[in-house]
Amino acid sequence: MVSSGLPKSKSRLLNWWDSLTPMSRMLAIALAAPLSVLNAWAFSSIFSYFQSLMVVLIVASLVAFILNYPVYWLQEKGVQRTQAAIIVFLSALLVLGVLGVTLLPLAIAQAQQLVTRLPEWFDSGQRQLVMLDDRLGTLGLPVSLDGLILQLNDRLKNQLQGIAGSALNLTLDLAVFTVAKLIDVLLTVISTFYLLQHGDEVWENIIGWLPARIQQPFSKTLRLSFQNYFLGQIISSTCMAVGLISIFLVLKVPFGLLFGLTIGLMALVPFGGSAGIALVTLLVGLRDIGMAFQVLSVALIVQQIVENGIAPRVLGSVTGLNPFWVFVSILTGARVGGFLGVVVAVPMAVLIKEALASIRMTRKGDPLLSNEITHRPTAIESRIAPDELMDTAKGKVPGEV
Repeated sequence: MVSSGLPKSKSRLLNWWDSLTPMSRMLAIALAAPLSVLNAWAFSSIFSYFQSLMVVLIVASLVAFILNYPVYWLQEKGVQRTQAAIIVFLSALLVLGVLGVTLLPLAIAQAQQLVTRLPEWFDSGQRQLVMLDDRLGTLGLPVSLDGLILQLNDRLKNQLQGIAGSALNLTLDLAVFTVAKLIDVLLTVISTFYLLQHGDEVWENIIGWLPARIQQPFSKTLRLSFQNYFLGQIISSTCMAVGLISIFLVLKVPFGLLFGLTIGLMALVPFGGSAGIALVTLLVGLRDIGMAFQVLSVALIVQQIVENGIAPRVLGSVTGLNPFWVFVSILTGARVGGFLGVVVAVPMAVLIKEALASIRMTRKGDPLLSNEITHRPTAIESRIAPDELMDTAKGKVPGEV
C-alpha cells in the first residue's frame, strides 16, 4: 500500500501478535478462519438482498471512474469541472447510442442466424470427422474417431445449442427493456452524472470512516489498482475486438462481427480472451476446419500483439499478481458477486496484496529498512507515469471517484 512520511511504531495488535507462540498463532488463525467465512457469507447474503441497488451503484461508480479521465484532461485544458463533466457525459451517451443503433442490431441478427445454422454446422463437423477417420484408416494408423463423432452428435451438440440459446435469450432480454430495467438504467445514468461532478466529496465521506493514518494510503492504492486494471482491460479488449473484426471480415469468416465482438467482450476479464478464441475456433471448425485454423492463428497473433506489445507499453504490467491468484480471485468474485464480482475481483486482489505487503513491511521493525521501503515506489506506483505520481502526491489522482 502506498505509504508516506516517517515509519510508525508498531501497533498494539502487531505487538500482541509478535508476543504469541507459534501454537497460539495457529489457534488464533483457526478461530479467525470460520469468522472470516461467516462474514463472507453474510456479505454475500446482504449483496443478494440489495442486489439491484448495489448493481446500480457499482456500475455507476465504475463508469464515472472511467469517464473521469477525459474530464480531468479537459480540466487541464482550462474547462471548469461542471462543464467538462457535461461534455464528457453527453459524448459518452452519444457514442453508446450510435453503437446501440449500428452494432447491436447487427450482432443480434447474426446471433439469431448462428443459432438457426448450428444444426447444419454440427452435421458438417460430423461429416468432416468421418472423412478424417476414413483417411486415418486408409493410412493404417491405429486411431479411431468413432467415440468423438458420437460425442459431437449427442452431448456436445445439445450443450452448445443450449449455451447459444441461453446467450441469445440473455441478449434479447437486455435489448428489450421492461419498466424495472428502464428504471435501473435511468438510476445508473443519473448516479453516473452525479458522481462525475461530486465524486470527490462522496469518496472523502466514505474514507472518513477509516482511521486517519490509513485514509490516504488506502485511497491512493485503491484508485491506482482500479486505474491500472480497468484501463489495461479496456485497451486490450478494444484493440482485440477492432483487430479481429477487421481481419475476420477480410477473411470472410462467417459471423465475423459477432465472433470479433464476442472475443473482445470476453477479453474484458482475465483469461476471457483465450476462452473466447477457443469457443469461436470450435464453432468455425464445425463448418470448415481449414478456416478454423486460420481463425485460431490470426486470433492468437492479435492477442499476443495486444497483450505483449500494446498494453504493456501503455500501462506496463497491469496487476503484478501471479496468474494463479488472478484465477483464484476471479473464481471467488464470481461466487460472491456474480458478473460484477468478476469485474472487481482482480483490482480488489491487488489492494489486498498491497495491504499485506504494507503490513509485512511494518512488522520488520528495522527503522533503516522501513525508511527505505517507505520511500521506495510500490508495485502499483512503479507502473504509473511520473507526472501522474506528482498529481497523486498533490491529492489530484486522475480518475478519482
